Amino acid sequence: MIGLEPIYILAGLMFGAFAASHAFDRSNPRRWRSAVFWGCFAVLLLAGSWLPDLASGVLVLVMVTLATIGLKPGDDVTTGATEREVSAGKLRDRLFLPALAIPVITVAGTLLLPKLQFGGLPLVDPKQVTLVALAVGALVGLGLALRLLRAHIPTAAAEGRRLVDAIGWAAVLPQMLAALGAIFAVAGVGKVVATLVTGYIPMTLPFVAVIVYTTGMALFTVIMGNAFAAFPVMTAGIGLPLIVGKFGGDPVVMSALGMLSGFCGTLLTPMAANFNIVPAAVLELRDRNAVIKVQAPTAFLLLFANTAIMALFVFPR
Repeated sequence: MIGLEPIYILAGLMFGAFAASHAFDRSNPRRWRSAVFWGCFAVLLLAGSWLPDLASGVLVLVMVTLATIGLKPGDDVTTGATEREVSAGKLRDRLFLPALAIPVITVAGTLLLPKLQFGGLPLVDPKQVTLVALAVGALVGLGLALRLLRAHIPTAAAEGRRLVDAIGWAAVLPQMLAALGAIFAVAGVGKVVATLVTGYIPMTLPFVAVIVYTTGMALFTVIMGNAFAAFPVMTAGIGLPLIVGKFGGDPVVMSALGMLSGFCGTLLTPMAANFNIVPAAVLELRDRNAVIKVQAPTAFLLLFANTAIMALFVFPR
């Protein structure tokens, strides 16, 4: 059964290629910082399931130390602006084919892969169908790009390194923040949050609990950069004990709108590097927070709408 492990291996090989590229860059005297940083990340992706917890923790601490010191990547060997303009002029709209192939294959795979079986068992883990389909889409997109541009794998690795170097250590924030959310849940941070909130805000009315929950989801997501990390904390502290337990709310409605409220926070934080920092780096914007500034009005409107909808429909009539 195909699950997440092959995806981790593919990602590990990619970051391993970035690390090797930095290691062989003799023009950069500080190349070992980036080489070791991305090398540690590659090892965690490739062997994280088998490494002892202590070893994984040491690798994470090494990454944090290097990110604090500064990675200082060298100049990326890639095509120039003139060469890109000439290539884009020849290919025109065909340049979008590799990028468009990814969502198309992801949707098709999500619908079709659950039907595939081998020996009476599902070929793909039903819980990971979408991620597996996304990985297949990315591989197909890569193949199309290489064929379209008549390029080779080293070229793809060089362009990938250029993008990762532009983003820097923030590229690994989603994984680290998700892990932090799991640690918070195990440590009982939700209970601490509930104690603090109920100590200062009277929870005598249902709509007050809804406002605290949706707003808390957005704020925790701003801090942690990941709504999935904020969800167990706020749901354990406010959602389940108050909205569901005390006021009899529907847990399905609460969970769905709670996650949407968390996504409003995603639009407002640089901690959500893959959404807000990566586009700024790819588009080479001068203001790294330009994406957040554009998204802010939409985020606040959606948060208000989610809160109102939950207040109206989460409690049975």
